[in-house]
Amino acid sequence: MILQALAKHYENLAAEGKVSKEGWCEAKVSYAIELMPDGKVKGFISLKTEEERGKKKVWVSTTRMVPQMVTRSSGVSSNFLCDNSKYMLGFDKDGSSKRVLECFQAAKEKHLELLEQAEGEMAASIKAFFETWNPEKEEEKLKESEIWEALTDGGNLIFYMNGCEAQEDEEIKELWNKKQNSCDGEEGGNTGICLVTGKKAEISRIHRTIKGVPGAQSSGAALVSFNAPAFESYGKEQSYNAPVGKYAEFAYTTALNYLLSQRNYTFQLGDTMVVYWAENGQKAYQDVFSFALVPTVDNRETIREIFDCIKKDQPIKVEDIEMDSEQRFYILGLAPNAARLSVRFFYQDSFGKILEHISEHYERMKIVQPSWETREYMSIRDMLMETVNQNSRDKSPIPNMAAMVMQAVLSGGRYPASLYTDTLIRIRADQGERKLSWGRTAILKAYLIRNTNWKEGVNYMGLNKENSEQPYLLGRLFAVLEFIQKDTNPGIKATIRDRYFNSACATPASVFPILIKLMNSHIKKLERDNLGAKISYENQLTEIMGKLDEFPRRLTLEEQGKFDLGYYHQVQDKYTKREDRK
Repeated sequence: MILQALAKHYENLAAEGKVSKEGWCEAKVSYAIELMPDGKVKGFISLKTEEERGKKKVWVSTTRMVPQMVTRSSGVSSNFLCDNSKYMLGFDKDGSSKRVLECFQAAKEKHLELLEQAEGEMAASIKAFFETWNPEKEEEKLKESEIWEALTDGGNLIFYMNGCEAQEDEEIKELWNKKQNSCDGEEGGNTGICLVTGKKAEISRIHRTIKGVPGAQSSGAALVSFNAPAFESYGKEQSYNAPVGKYAEFAYTTALNYLLSQRNYTFQLGDTMVVYWAENGQKAYQDVFSFALVPTVDNRETIREIFDCIKKDQPIKVEDIEMDSEQRFYILGLAPNAARLSVRFFYQDSFGKILEHISEHYERMKIVQPSWETREYMSIRDMLMETVNQNSRDKSPIPNMAAMVMQAVLSGGRYPASLYTDTLIRIRADQGERKLSWGRTAILKAYLIRNTNWKEGVNYMGLNKENSEQPYLLGRLFAVLEFIQKDTNPGIKATIRDRYFNSACATPASVFPILIKLMNSHIKKLERDNLGAKISYENQLTEIMGKLDEFPRRLTLEEQGKFDLGYYHQVQDKYTKREDRK
């Protein structure tokens, strides 16, 4: 389904002229070899442009549409009209060697063969160049020049003459296109039923690499690849194991490389690069999905309007563009795996259903926030950061958990248990205000509601005085005891939260009797200094302890989450302004 969806997307992109046609591809080009009609080199022209990267300006290669480039592993295989200095000039940064000269010879044979029937000036010049160019002799001339390092840094080179680039020459373009249509294949011409199109076609032996996934090889990594006998079946080697026709292979790789190059419509989650697209190819759907999944202060009004339309079952409109809720939408998560890519997840559903699931997730995550917090919606990336030790060098969340959380949000499924347990671990480990942040308690709340059906339908956004569950009440009680200590000892630096919170949450029976004894001492002092506060706290203690049966010996992980939530709600209720309560 992944390859079929990508192949379909390629056809939409090709119809709009956004991607290359079969037999062509986009490539980064650094220099042009300027030729004279007799094949001699007139000079080298830089095709790099200056771009701002942060605070610096750097020179980067430009993109050109060139004949389809080959997939190289360790063998010698030349591209046509566009390749690095080893193939085009016969030397690299270390000069000429036997291996490099073999590369140049392969390029020479390929160009002379493909241009054999060509009679135009450009083709004649290229043929003359390969017939007369002596790599070892020319190396000596260029090695002392300023351009040597730039030519041999691994960047691609193309041919240029009389203001025209070779790949744009009409005769050469026509010859190349005919070659692609009539070629029986350099791979042996194995034919079979393509798994993507369902039609009989020539099967692609090696699939083009995919670029743009951080952590994978810079030259690209394969999505479909077999490299060991253990993966072979029925004697079929390499990608013949997964028979994909040449057209389908070109289509899905072109579409995926295009998607990964559109940085506005990709985002990284842990080690996973996420790409997404609508079946009809319209970018408006990608824009809306970006807003919904990566909320910011600037777009929250738009998100709120979208979610309101979903709740009211109304058409979704963004900037006067009406979205089709039934439009098929795809989300693909890719992670690096050496020279290959791993599919972390692939989810497809109607666009409206996906937005509905995201809306339900945000609804479960809603919780009373501190007054200084400006965010209304917490993105998945921010959720995952709540499970990470901020003092560690590596602040990346667990890779598999990131993918599972993403899939749970998109599908409306259950959250992974690791999200809940890792959040509890960070609450136990951290100190200060970050210990029980609103993000962590929101995660606990969402998990308990979705995975344990914790009184589903009850609003746990703020303090719930109707809740008589013992763990929730214990959390509230701990918060009140801490307030009494703080009011009795103004300016105190370390409270009972720093010393007793973790043990009170796990083993209440061994801790709360000690805290109650401390509270009695504090209340006596508070009676002398602030009688009104003493009466208020006694009323709260009466309300909470009147519902408590006894102090449990131990609380389960699920109950510990309710304890944390009760504590957080009670703390936020104290700091909520009177007018906000009304």
